[in-house]
Amino acid sequence: MSGAASRACPKDTLLTQFADLGLDKPILKTLAAQGYETPTPIQAQAIPYVLEGRDLLGIAQTGTGKTAAFALPIIQRLIHRKRPAPRRGARCLVLSPTRELASQIADSFRTYGQGLGLGVAVVFGGAKYGPQVRALAPGLDVLVATPGRLLDHLGEKTCFLGETEIFVLDEADQMLDLGFIVPIRKITQHLPKSRQNLFFSATMPGEIGKLAGELLKDPAKVSVAPQATTVERINQQVLFVEGARKRELLVELFANPELTRTIVFTRTKRGADKVAKHLEVAGVGAAAIHGDKSQGQRERALAAFRAGRVRVLVATDIAARGIDVDAVSHVVQFELPHVPESYVHRIGRTARAGADGSAIALVADDERPLLRDIQRVTRQTIPALDRRRDPALAVMAKANKALDQQDGGWEPQPETASAKPRPQARPQARPQGRAPGRPQGHGHGHGQAHGQHGPGQHPRGEGQANRQPRPEGQASRPQGRAPNRGGGGRRFAGG
Repeated sequence: MSGAASRACPKDTLLTQFADLGLDKPILKTLAAQGYETPTPIQAQAIPYVLEGRDLLGIAQTGTGKTAAFALPIIQRLIHRKRPAPRRGARCLVLSPTRELASQIADSFRTYGQGLGLGVAVVFGGAKYGPQVRALAPGLDVLVATPGRLLDHLGEKTCFLGETEIFVLDEADQMLDLGFIVPIRKITQHLPKSRQNLFFSATMPGEIGKLAGELLKDPAKVSVAPQATTVERINQQVLFVEGARKRELLVELFANPELTRTIVFTRTKRGADKVAKHLEVAGVGAAAIHGDKSQGQRERALAAFRAGRVRVLVATDIAARGIDVDAVSHVVQFELPHVPESYVHRIGRTARAGADGSAIALVADDERPLLRDIQRVTRQTIPALDRRRDPALAVMAKANKALDQQDGGWEPQPETASAKPRPQARPQARPQGRAPGRPQGHGHGHGQAHGQHGPGQHPRGEGQANRQPRPEGQASRPQGRAPNRGGGGRRFAGG
């Protein structure tokens, strides 16, 4: 990355209106119709570079408007250089780590480019293979895809990338978390050497920096916040509590009416289901979203959360970058993540588009090393309150004892990477009726090569290949299996 240009727009020349960025009138008209007038910092810095045709390295936290920062100038470049889309190919390829985020990016391209005649499609697992083949056949202006399913199409020769003009890698650091670096390198081998590359990431760990060095040529570099810093408008708090009493403390938190729309993060999929069930029993409307859920289940849970039919969305890290919901008032970390940067990604679900937000972390004693790592990386000391040995929580825990016996026993999720989950008392705790001891399958990437849960299909999300509960998104084999054919001037943060 020695050739990266680190300059950004000087403060005295910072462009504060979309009309100042060099965007065409049809795009400006669409933005005005949507009520967007003021670009976010990442948009003001990145759009001029992309319009020039430069390679770009963008470092920005979640919720800062990254999608619009690349979608708006890409639409303009495609219109200015109008030519037929290559058959079975795409003029622009955007890679995304999750199904939800891929869908949102494709929707953004359709919204910003409405009336301009652009062909846009999205390709991911958990959906039927045939319609995707038909969408690819005539050629596309913009293809948004997740790595696993795209590799399937390339292997089956239903997709051709030899004439792609622009390549976007979004959320690169989560690609690393999900084990997609090798698949990404395989995909880039199908791309022409002469192309524009746009590389976006919230953080820049060493392996991601190496990948950026391989892909980018003399890139401009834009950054809207120091690496691994948290959003300043988020009010953060740590609550120290015994691991076995976290659920009682969680229920107590929701006695506060200010928690109007809250995302609760757990470390495992089974933990997400158990937390959601406990909240429901306590009278708090909740839904869970994770890789074991089918695409339809995930979409219904998100729709209910957006519409306010449930107050809480319980999620694993695989959903952390794919959830784009306005007015999230609070983020609660039921368990701390093992990777400090994931803390930043999680709390980035609140305080979006200029709003304020709050983040609460429930921390057991054996999670203190994880907390120290988070505070070191984010360069802050998070205010803390000690709720250990709290009499009120003890009373609640006693009241829950009978429920525990009925439900096969509550157990806190493993607090360290080496901790082993204890066996469950009830066989029905197995996800979706899988036979005992049956291997998880061969999938690569978060459901991308396989459809929704059914015969011959992979029931887990992208990167889930282990029968044991564990942090979401760790891929076992990022490639390999043949495709399954079953089947007002408000602040603009369009990413």
